[in-house]
Amino acid sequence: MGGGADVILIPEIPYDLKLVAQQIQDRDAWGAHFSIVVVAEGCKAVGGGTSLLKAASLGRAERLGGAGHRIAAELEEMTGKEARVAVLGHLQRGGSPTAFDRVLATRFGGKAVELLIRGETDRMVAFHPPDITSVPLEDIVGKTKTVPATGFDLVETARAIGVSFGD
Repeated sequence: MGGGADVILIPEIPYDLKLVAQQIQDRDAWGAHFSIVVVAEGCKAVGGGTSLLKAASLGRAERLGGAGHRIAAELEEMTGKEARVAVLGHLQRGGSPTAFDRVLATRFGGKAVELLIRGETDRMVAFHPPDITSVPLEDIVGKTKTVPATGFDLVETARAIGVSFGD
């Protein structure tokens, strides 16, 4: 949402690509001749599966990938509009830290040292605004943090300003 997305496809909300294409065409009719579609790996079409690059094996999690490229190609065909793909992981490497980043890193380091001085191990430092806390590793290892599809203020705010989730 912070990047101005017009459509956001996430694993927790199954999407219908026809609705996504319609959102793009509606924006075009309003005079917005571009749309930003954010595609999270793991997103699923209604009744479909994820884009799996490599199945899970002993000691390794499954590897997802390619959803953005596949969806872009399908949307290009459905809308007649050119689609360009930027893989966020390729863009996020580097850049200068903001003041917030520097202060947060310092706070994390301080909390980590505090935990060690108290003899507390097997914990992860966490940001639970406005506090820096710690969480037992056993509570987070091997678990996926998901976005609540309903009742989550960020999803509701996005919908209220016209962002589509493809549903």
